[in-house]
Amino acid sequence: MLKINKPIRVNPTFMQVIRLLGHGFLVMWLAMVFYQGFTDQLGGDPVQSLLDFTGIGALNLLVISLIVSPLAMHLKFAQLLPFRRPIGLYSALYALSHFYVFIAFELQFELKLIVSEIIERPYITVGFVTLLILIALSITSINAIKKWMGAKWFTLHSLAYVAVILAGLHYLWLVKSAWYEPAIYILFSAFLSILRRTKIKKIFK
Repeated sequence: MLKINKPIRVNPTFMQVIRLLGHGFLVMWLAMVFYQGFTDQLGGDPVQSLLDFTGIGALNLLVISLIVSPLAMHLKFAQLLPFRRPIGLYSALYALSHFYVFIAFELQFELKLIVSEIIERPYITVGFVTLLILIALSITSINAIKKWMGAKWFTLHSLAYVAVILAGLHYLWLVKSAWYEPAIYILFSAFLSILRRTKIKKIFK
């Protein structure tokens, strides 16, 4: 593996511009796909297209958020670290959008049906637990709450590694026959957890 000796440092204004562009891209892409769905531009099954887009988007963003820290450490590029929180928040936003599409268009907001689906279908149960974790991580990402929680904050946020594996399992259960793609996500997520095992062990001591 290439060893980086000299820390990377770029113009802070450039990094800020990249962050703003990232915000705009992720928000506009989500809004555009929903617009296409509501205007019947997503093919024969727009609901499934929305479910696929938001679900895969949430998983990809969660994986990227977990890559940021080890990548910044390896490259000695500390300016990458502030990207971790917004990427994680967008993962939660896409996951919430995924859940909204499911309960709005598949279940028609029928509360009893929603509860029964979550309880009786294991892949939905796993997906819902993942969503709850992402919501908890998003709420506690506020600086004031982080300060109030102290060391417990790091323990809670280590659940991001649990969430990404659960999300991969949800995906694996969902696709059934095309198992190889979600399996790659699960294996890669496990690899990320191994890379951070020392930190995770310290948190739970």
